[in-house]
Amino acid sequence: MKDKHRRPWLSVITGGESLVSHAGGVLLVESARRSGLARQLSRRLGPWRLPLATHDPGKIVLDLAVAVALGGDAACDIAVPRAQPGVFGLVASDPTVSRLVARLATDADAALAAINAARAAARERVWDWATAPLQDGLVVIDLDATLLDAHSDKEQASRTWKKGFGFHPLLGFVDHGAGGGGEPVAELLRPGRAGSNTAADHVVVVEAALAQVPAALRARDAAGRVAVLVRTDAAGATTQFARHLARAGVQFSLGANLGHFDIPGALAVLPAQAWTPAYQARKPRAAEHGVQIQPRDGAWVAEVSGLVDLSAWPPGTRLILRKERPHPGAQLRITDADGMRVTGFLTNTSTGGPARQLADLELRHRRHARVEDRIRAGKDTGMRNLPFHDLAQNRIWLAVAALAADLLAWCARLALPPTAATYEPKRLRLRILAVAGRIVRTARRRILRIDPDWPWADVIISAHARLRALPVP
Repeated sequence: MKDKHRRPWLSVITGGESLVSHAGGVLLVESARRSGLARQLSRRLGPWRLPLATHDPGKIVLDLAVAVALGGDAACDIAVPRAQPGVFGLVASDPTVSRLVARLATDADAALAAINAARAAARERVWDWATAPLQDGLVVIDLDATLLDAHSDKEQASRTWKKGFGFHPLLGFVDHGAGGGGEPVAELLRPGRAGSNTAADHVVVVEAALAQVPAALRARDAAGRVAVLVRTDAAGATTQFARHLARAGVQFSLGANLGHFDIPGALAVLPAQAWTPAYQARKPRAAEHGVQIQPRDGAWVAEVSGLVDLSAWPPGTRLILRKERPHPGAQLRITDADGMRVTGFLTNTSTGGPARQLADLELRHRRHARVEDRIRAGKDTGMRNLPFHDLAQNRIWLAVAALAADLLAWCARLALPPTAATYEPKRLRLRILAVAGRIVRTARRRILRIDPDWPWADVIISAHARLRALPVP
């Protein structure tokens, strides 16, 4: 008896007129066009165009970002969009790309300023259409560092604190909230030996991140405050960085190093009634909508601002502690007390108003952990590899990788339905971007046809229709 459940035996041959792979990449092309990113890159990178050059520097950088968004992790991967001129247009050769990166690297600061200005202009347009990603009226910016391994000798690559070899970049992301993703807004490439509590580096990154926020959202109100929240772990909890944030008028939520405070003394005099149950978020059940907030069993929060010395910190800084039962097998630390794990964070958010209870602020700070997902997604979008030897060229590459992540995020926000808008880059490529198609020429038009039997064909078609409905700047 024949087994009909086996995989079919296929013969593989070449052929098939007008077939294209990665046809879903047309969504990235349209996102760049409708957001104005393509035009902005061409205009701002115009000074780097050589006389009589065939290829526009802005188009080359955008094609490189599209190649990275499709899964590439080296400059030579631009060969993928080059092989599909019907979808991606005329794409530069590998030598042309290498020469442009080297030319941009000769004045890396100016080139990066031009790329970032183009990103900021496009981001303002996207946020205007898709609404700004506000949480309780604030734009939330998460800062965190990561390690990038170098498998060959590269400029300024050095030993890392995890005994590896490579780089220690500091990154900034705008958090889209529950059920959403994030957008990279700042990147600082640092040697592997760079420290964690480097206030100067955090200041550089947060200034670059604020420059990516539309001007209307970072304008000061009558009280001099800016509707932006900056979150970091304990690596960003330095008095210099906190004072800089306070002068900028933004709110901060910084993981506290409790070894710098007299926590045992504060806990000894803190009354038991000062502790209130902490909150936790869970997914909605039947007949529920949105993220559900409920008290967390075995976890409490309390404020000890008046019981510790905060004179070195900006006025209005508060220290909020959280205690909970440690998981089985956890080793207690010197700052823990009564068998409870004690952690804390510093914030200048004042009391009163919605979402400002202690448990709300503590839950808001713990959501900084979502930055780990943003970094992982960034490493899936070209940030895991620095392909060049020179530091300046690798800085350009890091900006291209961030540009690719922006394209994916903007495409999701502008075009994809909620079920697909939360896809991480790997899933988005596998289901949406890597689909095959056929280019058909009829009635003086070119039409890209997607196989209707592809499970996500309707998602791709509707997403493209949404993008085409947006005006081109």
